[in-house]
Amino acid sequence: MKRVLGQMLVTLTLLLSSASCIAGGGSEMALAPHYEHQLNTITMMEVDGLVGKEGVYFFDVNTLELWAEGFIPGAIYFNVKDWKTLLPAKKDTQMVFYCANRLCNASEIAARAAMKLGYTDVRQMPEGIYGWRLSNRVTEKP
Repeated sequence: MKRVLGQMLVTLTLLLSSASCIAGGGSEMALAPHYEHQLNTITMMEVDGLVGKEGVYFFDVNTLELWAEGFIPGAIYFNVKDWKTLLPAKKDTQMVFYCANRLCNASEIAARAAMKLGYTDVRQMPEGIYGWRLSNRVTEKP
């Protein structure tokens, strides 16, 4: 009996102490953002066929440290203040944006920003540079 009462007391204590815990970010609930432009993704296999092709731009949206470890051949470092000057003049130029991996959303943000400026052939590679390297694809270093 004493053991059962002890277990009940521990259970009650845990329940009461967990009532004060609040899940979430601490802000009010809100609707998920709605984007006016649909993001077009591209697979690494598709990117393989575009590397080295004239007229295709690759933009690496990683940190400078990650960029220095290697990037897709021909990629342009995009994480700069004056990024708009890096974009091609023709709005229908094929562009591929990537960052670290699927958990990184910097390339999604950059791709959507380019689409907002009127670029029409914008793609985003979700696997990022980590996926590219893990699949033993060729990289360049600055």
